[in-house]
This record gives sequence, C-alpha cells and structure tokens, in this order.
Amino acid sequence: MPAGPRSKRFIRLLCGVLVAGGLLGLVPVQERIDGEKGIYGPVSDVIYMPSGKLLGRLSLGNEGLLAAIYWTRAVQYFGRRTLTKEARYELLAPLLRITTELDPHLLIAYRFGAIFLTEKPPQGAGQPQAALELIRRGIVNNPAYWRLWQDLGFIYYWNLKDYRRAAQAFLIGSRQPGALFFMKAMAAKILAQGGDPRTSYDIWMELYEHAENDQLRSNAEMHLTAIRAAMAMKQLDEILLPRAGCEGFLLTRPASLTKSARTARPRSAREAKFRCICSSK
Repeated sequence: MPAGPRSKRFIRLLCGVLVAGGLLGLVPVQERIDGEKGIYGPVSDVIYMPSGKLLGRLSLGNEGLLAAIYWTRAVQYFGRRTLTKEARYELLAPLLRITTELDPHLLIAYRFGAIFLTEKPPQGAGQPQAALELIRRGIVNNPAYWRLWQDLGFIYYWNLKDYRRAAQAFLIGSRQPGALFFMKAMAAKILAQGGDPRTSYDIWMELYEHAENDQLRSNAEMHLTAIRAAMAMKQLDEILLPRAGCEGFLLTRPASLTKSARTARPRSAREAKFRCICSSK
C-alpha cells in the first residue's frame, strides 16, 4: 500500500532530524579525536576532500549547519598550524571551498578565509592566487556586496602588486550599493601610483564635484593639485630632455638646489656627465 502525503512528510522530517542530530554529534566526536591527537602525537590530515555540492545534497536541507561546521574546522585548522608554526596549509583552500559551496552567502568565510590564505608563512598559507579564486567566487554569489570588491582590490594591490587590476576592483566596488567614499579614492590613488595619472585625475575630479562635505572636497582638491603638478613636471622633462644633449641626462630642478650646490665644481667626470643643466643655446 503506497504511503500517503502525511507519511512521506513524516519520513522526510524524521530523516532531516536524524541527519541534523548526526551532524551535531560530530562536534564532540571531533573534539575527542583532537584530544587524542595531542596525546598520541601528530596525525596526518584526511586527504579526501568531498565536494561541497555533494555534501549539500546529502545534508537533506541542512547545508547551512554543515557549512558552519566546515567553517569552524577551517578556522581550527588554520589556528593549529599558526600556533605550531607549520608552514603547510594544503587543506585550507579545500576546506574554504567546501564551506562556501555549502553556503554561498557565508560572507565571513570569504573575507577571513582570504586573509588566512594571503598571509605569508608561517602566519598564513601564502597562497594569494587561492585567495583570489575564493573572493571571485564570493563576488559571483554576492555581486552587490562591495566589501568583497575591497578585499579583491587589496589582494591585487598588496600581495600581487597589480595596480591596474587593483584600481579596477576598487572602482567597480565603489559603484555597489552602500560603498564608502574611500573605494573610489583608493582607485584614484592606485592609478596615480601605477602610472595612469590622467585617469586618476578624472576620478579625483568626480570625487571633488560630488563630495558630500568640505573635508572630502578639500582632500580631493589636494590630490588634484598634486597630480597637476606631477603631470606638468613630466611635460617639462619631455621638453627639456632632448635639449640636454647628453647621455644619461638627469634633470636637476634649480628650486631644489642652493646656489652653492648649483655652482659647485663636479668632483669627477662621471658627476659632470650626469649634472647637465639645460640652457638655451
């Protein structure tokens, strides 16, 4: 006799309760295993790392609970290696991948997981590429959360020294709902540092025109003045360098020299060669 709708619902509910109870029961079991590890010496970590999507299907709707358990294990794994100064973090990225596959909106796992991955050994895994992959996956799953764009920008800026991609990440993040003023300011700063003062100037001008208060407007104006001065100096160098007529010309600006320094006799032929001062002929 086929089971009715009530019986099916009861069976599904019973299975869910059993699975949830089993997952919760893993916590004290794992704590006991960890304690026995400390008594009997180091035990190698489990090599097989299942797919988060597979675990999600097996969890019968308890993906969030299982994600929290895996996130806890990732933090414990990282903390244990940091305290013992072990430089190997092979399972950190897989643990974070499983966690975020189980719960794609667990923002803390993306943000702190990226920090764990980018820190240099032995304080961290020293895996900035794995951190990029984690943050990109977070952005795909949470595209409007601007903080993930901030994290992506800092990885490119601090860890990979890729100023163009860093500025692009900050700029895209600045357009997301609720993004703070500094996101666009960071994009402008990095572009100037990375050799694109014109785009940096345009961004600072936009910030100046839309500043919400005098302090932000004054800050933008200061950067605009600095960029204008830098671009003017570059143009001056481009005009004067060809007129110098000497190899290895180094432009020395009179404003930065005292009279005695400008008229001092070169100590060597090498110094004389590099101390060409442009003058009309």
